[in-house]
Amino acid sequence: MPSERARRRLEDMLENIARIRAHVGGADVDAFLASPLMQDAAERCLERIAEAARKLGDAYDAEFPDVGLRELRGFGSVLRHDYDAIHPGLIWGFVERRLGPLETMAKTLLARLPLPKFRGHHI
Repeated sequence: MPSERARRRLEDMLENIARIRAHVGGADVDAFLASPLMQDAAERCLERIAEAARKLGDAYDAEFPDVGLRELRGFGSVLRHDYDAIHPGLIWGFVERRLGPLETMAKTLLARLPLPKFRGHHI
């Protein structure tokens, strides 16, 4: 996989992790469960994160087993196709337990990738 594609997917993950944190703020589980707006925002960001994980493929699964990338890709499928089976508590659990390891993985991998090549025009 070209590193620029991997870089974009990892950046997508980090952007959506930041969005989830901004949407959820300092809410506790009760506030989250009482707010359909927070739930919807977090769920949509998780869909994007799962899609980015799907596009990354399984290249990093063995290196980061604590992140559960395979499960994340499967979770994305559930979010897209079986949305009516998703309980908000499941979304909250993911936000509470899985965002940290996922963020650490994305930052670690980004640090190892070469910087993108400049493709602009010269003056």
